[in-house]
Amino acid sequence: MLTRTFRVTLGLLRPESPHLNCIAGIKYFPPPKNYDDIEIPERQRLRVYDKVPVYPPNLKPPKMQKRLRYMRGPEPVHTTLQLKQYGVVALSGGRMAIPHFEMARLVVARKLDMKRMFAIWRVDPPWQPITKKGQGQRMGGGKGAIDHYVTPIKAGRIILEVGGKCEYAEVYQMLKIVAERLPFKAEAVSYEIMQEKAAKEKWEEENNQNPYTMKYLIQNNMGGCHKELSPYDHRWYGKYI
Repeated sequence: MLTRTFRVTLGLLRPESPHLNCIAGIKYFPPPKNYDDIEIPERQRLRVYDKVPVYPPNLKPPKMQKRLRYMRGPEPVHTTLQLKQYGVVALSGGRMAIPHFEMARLVVARKLDMKRMFAIWRVDPPWQPITKKGQGQRMGGGKGAIDHYVTPIKAGRIILEVGGKCEYAEVYQMLKIVAERLPFKAEAVSYEIMQEKAAKEKWEEENNQNPYTMKYLIQNNMGGCHKELSPYDHRWYGKYI
């Protein structure tokens, strides 16, 4: 003779109490992921970057113009996750100075599980010189002295990656903290999220029923918009600054 609770569990009897709904039916839990193919490297933490690039002793550190083109537009190369797991991607252009590198390194070092996780940089150490004059100086007198060095970042650039025998939920909070503290817009992503975004963007572009896109408006000078646009708008059609 089966008890009422056992018959409800097998689905033979509809429960009258709402508290019995949680035990009705057979539950299915997918098996955990297999991480046997992942190898943990010897160096698991992010490397410490130098504040100043190393030059030969007979070479004076060169100065440089602003060159904002190093931050404008989309990133042409480093746009995918090499480890195919998790990372931080830039959504707009900007510059990373040594405090931003140290912030990301310390956050990852505190929250990284050294037994089954590791992290790698995907950006170069600071190399572009930024000059600055002392406070209260008059205009003129030549270009100021080098104050610090930065790394220019374009939209779509992968900043760092985290891999190992872990799930996205385990590293999301750590990557979110890093992304929120960077001097430009960034977000924490996984390999699956980046694939879904690329597929969604491609589908929206192929199935768009509105002929008056930004590209059409700019190419046909609708409303005389050419006089208000910059050369970068003609190149990227308003998508990047």
